[in-house]
Amino acid sequence: MDDGAAAVPPRFERLARLLGGEAVERLGRRHVTVFGLGGVGSFATEGLARSGIGWLTLVDGDDVGLTNFNRQLHALEGAVGRPKVELMAERVRAINPAARVDPVKAFYGEATSASLLTPLPDLVLDCIDNVTAKLHLLATCMGRRIPIVTSLGAAAKLDPARVRAAPLAHTRMDPLGRVIRKNLRRRYELDPRDFREVTAIFSDEPVADAGADADEAEQAEADAGEAAANGGARQRVVLGSAVFVTSVFGMMAAAVAVRELRRPGAEGG
Repeated sequence: MDDGAAAVPPRFERLARLLGGEAVERLGRRHVTVFGLGGVGSFATEGLARSGIGWLTLVDGDDVGLTNFNRQLHALEGAVGRPKVELMAERVRAINPAARVDPVKAFYGEATSASLLTPLPDLVLDCIDNVTAKLHLLATCMGRRIPIVTSLGAAAKLDPARVRAAPLAHTRMDPLGRVIRKNLRRRYELDPRDFREVTAIFSDEPVADAGADADEAEQAEADAGEAAANGGARQRVVLGSAVFVTSVFGMMAAAVAVRELRRPGAEGG
């Protein structure tokens, strides 16, 4: 442990033994915006908070519902009907009272993009399940050179040991990844070579959902949350999901973020 660890708050002392005090101090100056606080985003936020990230902007337009209980961290008795952003902000403050937390109850979309990315974060975690919004966020961050980690398809998977982190260009066995790459090329005319600069969290496990084949899964992922950005009903096939997979997706995303943000000079604009 380096000399800088002496100034680290006791709640992050064990982290400083692993990363060094100077790195933990840098994490305390970083700003991360998390889009989507569902089964992946809620656990990603937990991982960031317990890693000492000093400023978190949390963006989600949904309230907790009964179908969230099997996989979302904030889904507890008494929480139904409460905004996810408020519940996660309370949790972050309980973990690290020194952190700045800005909860924003809103859906990301073209109309809200500029305001939700102001002030500019050092890094974005994309945990959105709406494909249209996801594409716009990825295209915006790539265009503005904002570091972004994106979570792909965590549904219809059973094996947490198959969760991977890789450049978006190199995901496999992931229907959503294929849809994302195709549409970033066609709709936003992005250079596929730039996909190597985006880290994607994905599973290379074949589709495990009962009764679903790969074609059904790809269509479901392509249609996932199409109306969510406008608050409409989700016209899609709902695939099953399990907390022991979605939580690993979230923690993997947090791990990639911490790895990037602990480095000197990782501040954004």
